[in-house]
Amino acid sequence: MSGHTLFLYEGKVNIMEQSNQFLGTEHIGKLMRKYAIPCIISLLVGALYNIVDQIFIANASYLGSYGNAANTLVFPLTVVALAIAVMIGDGCCAFVSISLGKKEIHTAKQSVGNSVVMITACGLVLAVVYLVFSEQIISMFGGTVNAETFHHSKEYFFYISLGIPFYMFGQAMNPIIRADGNPKFAMISTLAGAVINIILDPVFIFVLKWGMMGAAVATVIGQVVTAVLAIWYLANMKIIKPEKGDFRFNGVTCKKTLVLGITSFLSQISLVAAMAAINNMIRKYGALDPVFGQEQYAQIPMAVVGIVMKFFQIVISIVVGMAAGCIPIVGFNMGAGKKMRVKELFTKLLVAEASVGLVALILVELFPQQLINIFGAANESVYYTEFAIKAFRIYLCMMIFACVNKACFIFLQAMGKAIASTMLSMIREVIFGVGFALLLPGFFGLDGVLYSMPVSDLLTFFVAVILIICTYKELRKGESDL
Repeated sequence: MSGHTLFLYEGKVNIMEQSNQFLGTEHIGKLMRKYAIPCIISLLVGALYNIVDQIFIANASYLGSYGNAANTLVFPLTVVALAIAVMIGDGCCAFVSISLGKKEIHTAKQSVGNSVVMITACGLVLAVVYLVFSEQIISMFGGTVNAETFHHSKEYFFYISLGIPFYMFGQAMNPIIRADGNPKFAMISTLAGAVINIILDPVFIFVLKWGMMGAAVATVIGQVVTAVLAIWYLANMKIIKPEKGDFRFNGVTCKKTLVLGITSFLSQISLVAAMAAINNMIRKYGALDPVFGQEQYAQIPMAVVGIVMKFFQIVISIVVGMAAGCIPIVGFNMGAGKKMRVKELFTKLLVAEASVGLVALILVELFPQQLINIFGAANESVYYTEFAIKAFRIYLCMMIFACVNKACFIFLQAMGKAIASTMLSMIREVIFGVGFALLLPGFFGLDGVLYSMPVSDLLTFFVAVILIICTYKELRKGESDL
């Protein structure tokens, strides 16, 4: 290496150290606020895309619970896209943060370049799959509950599929932008798309009467705006500035990135498996119910459970935002060997997550009627309201444990403990989530679907406690070794 090249390289290292050194020195509480709040807002805004659609659809008299059920059916299919996006984005964010802590700048840049290539390719492939096999996919997720719901689902899914590449790119770039030290821009880019969606939804649904197509088109336009802003940022990154060669495929870098992001993928994709199981159990056991077995009421349980899950999504967006916002902090301090700071951060995070769960629990237990009214209950039958109140109170009664479990998944991932994080995630979402959704309705009928969630969260918490204790022991050992 020539003296001039060495000087330039060292200059880049010095800039990197100056730009990220505060992650290892600044007060933990201040860092959490700086990184977690924009991340929470970003995820909340992202969640609002589907939730806002459902609110406007529910309050459109010509769509009502049929449109609500259709929205519920398509939702897990957008989660599949999100699962792939967060696997690449969160994996890149964790890899970059650890690399910066170790002062390995080149590998950080290479991870960003390869992640951009991966998410672009995945977005295009998934969109084609969705467009070609739309009817079969909708049927697989319980869309045959009745003809009207199937019709609305097909219409909504077609336009949502067209926006999948933009949605995935924007979602994957969000954590990468945070890793570059700019959580505010990550928040703004997502917020801009969501605001456009909120503005266009009532225009397309109520003024132009475009129905499900209008809700979907408004969503896609917002996603395109977020993706465009992410592309602009990619070309103007502050710290990690990938060069042309960094976009060349590198198998080793891609593997390391994806391994760190596999927990995010599994936690989302296993949620899809759970939702598919739940939707099909609702369709099967709803048909046996004396009320919901009637054609005009058949879509109600699916619409209601979808609404309850949307509220849960809002809470989980806050929970995941807190934890995911801490990924750059955790990764940098683990890479720098500052385990005492990691331990302090873990403690503060667990307390904050449990507090969010407590507030959410109070809301669902004391104010279910008010929550369901937001989603057009006034336009529906008394059966809709009664089932919705019961669903809120049973399905979400273990919210505190659910929040702590989710925080534990992500924190272990940020520490580079992909196996432990993946194991906990798979236990919750697949073994318990899918297992109990299939098992309990056989004993309790339609109510068994509602019991599956709290039972899964409670049992997962017992496993999470063991991992939390082990993590504290490891971090304390790290302190004593210093």
